[in-house]
Amino acid sequence: MPSPLSIAGRKVFLALLLCAAALPLRAQPAPDAGPEPDPAKDPRLAEQTQVTQGVVTARGKRIEYRAVAGLLQVDDSKEVPSAVMSYVAYFGKAEPGARQRPVLFLYNGGPGSATVWLHMGAFGPKRVLTGNGQRGPAAPYRLVDNESSLLDVADLVFIDAPGTGFGRIVAVDKNKAKEREALKEKEKEFWGVDQDANAFARFIKKFLTVNKLWNAPKYLFGESYGTTRSAALVHLLQERHDVDVNGVMLLSQILNFGFSPDDPQFAPGSDLPYALVLPTYAATAWYHGRLPAWADRSPQTLERLLTAARQFALTEYLPALTAGAGLDPARRRAVAEKLASFIGIPVPYLEKAKLRVYGGMFSNQLLADQGMTTGRLDTRYSGPSLDPMAKEAEYDPQSAAISSAYISVYNDYVRNTLKFGADLDYKPSAPVWRHWDWKHQPPGSRWARQETVNVMPDLAAAMRTNPRLRVANYSGIYDLATPFAAAEYEFAHLPIPDSLRANLEFNYYPAGHMMYDDPASLAKLHDDVARFLGETATPTK
Repeated sequence: MPSPLSIAGRKVFLALLLCAAALPLRAQPAPDAGPEPDPAKDPRLAEQTQVTQGVVTARGKRIEYRAVAGLLQVDDSKEVPSAVMSYVAYFGKAEPGARQRPVLFLYNGGPGSATVWLHMGAFGPKRVLTGNGQRGPAAPYRLVDNESSLLDVADLVFIDAPGTGFGRIVAVDKNKAKEREALKEKEKEFWGVDQDANAFARFIKKFLTVNKLWNAPKYLFGESYGTTRSAALVHLLQERHDVDVNGVMLLSQILNFGFSPDDPQFAPGSDLPYALVLPTYAATAWYHGRLPAWADRSPQTLERLLTAARQFALTEYLPALTAGAGLDPARRRAVAEKLASFIGIPVPYLEKAKLRVYGGMFSNQLLADQGMTTGRLDTRYSGPSLDPMAKEAEYDPQSAAISSAYISVYNDYVRNTLKFGADLDYKPSAPVWRHWDWKHQPPGSRWARQETVNVMPDLAAAMRTNPRLRVANYSGIYDLATPFAAAEYEFAHLPIPDSLRANLEFNYYPAGHMMYDDPASLAKLHDDVARFLGETATPTK
């Protein structure tokens, strides 16, 4: 039996417990989450530079140069530090009393590609040797002094697109668990037509400031999608940032994606791409010996073939396509026979395809009887077909032949010669295609448009507002990704006054998309660019 005292104690305890339950609960103070992180101080966004010295002989001229490999911090549209873009700049030693050297900003395309290709294949002081139309052996690859480096005439800045090279896009969040989702949103600030152009504009402005180059002659040099970027970028620099550009150089040009030969089958009624790619088909068929009527291998024969192919494409072939279902069967047969004589594809196949052969179909069919597929970026290349029953090419023999050489050599060169990136991961490309924002707001439009990207208005606006702006095109005749006839058509339809058409120039090379793969074409490309710089960098009254 419990004692009276223990019973009383229990009653007191229960009374206290009931009183406590009746009182309101007091909120406990949350643990201190700490201040918001400062993105500018995030170590992942830290700027870096590494300087080395070198010497190269280009066009017989010995050039001592300073190489700067680095990371430059770039803001997003809200002026928040959100990325570091990687670059390699080469500054040639100026001779006493010489004028300010031009500065040339170079970048590849993709979109989402680093600039290893122009750097190690075209204009850097070193270049990797590849097969020039054929697949070469595996590593060790050969890295040689580049006699066609543009360091003899300009300082060079090779810029990697956001998220490529050693650069990174970074989302800074104090809740680390949320950073992955935040990164997806942050990438939207850089991965899109207009976002990309803005990022490059911010990079260029900052680079000019850091390196005290604001009064230097300035040039943009883009390859492939880099030409799309250049058209948007030159207008952006001039109109929003008061940075006049002396010249724009477009290598393997694509300004209007509606002219692309890759996917016209997804745009029924859009027949112009089939006509604009026809001269490239003709050049490719001639190169591979598929045109008996044009069997002579001289450059003069090729030139006559291309002239005839251009004429047929726009005056006979395109009208037949635009007739659609109303094309007379006899006329269809006649056009198919003439088309076959230009592109080396059998007449029955052309008739079955209703005269419409897009790029992948052509690459798969030209050498189908040999079980071979021709290249896309450079149609001189060929390789075994992966599936002889496929409708279109399933890979690009040119890319397969050279990519390893470029990426392997650059990783070795940048770490061992430029002494940069020892503990960083190098990304030759970023996975932008699923996320890329193709909307673009052209000059004069009140809103961004979702239709097929066309930056011809941007380039035209830049030329109209700066009538001194010169624009040069460099096209390979074996380029199936960005056909030279499409570039010709773009230039012919730029909405500019006739008085400005003298500011446009065209240059052709017997090679592909990356014409610098061919040493002779690279030498000519150097000389064409050097002449262009000489004509535009000297002040005139």
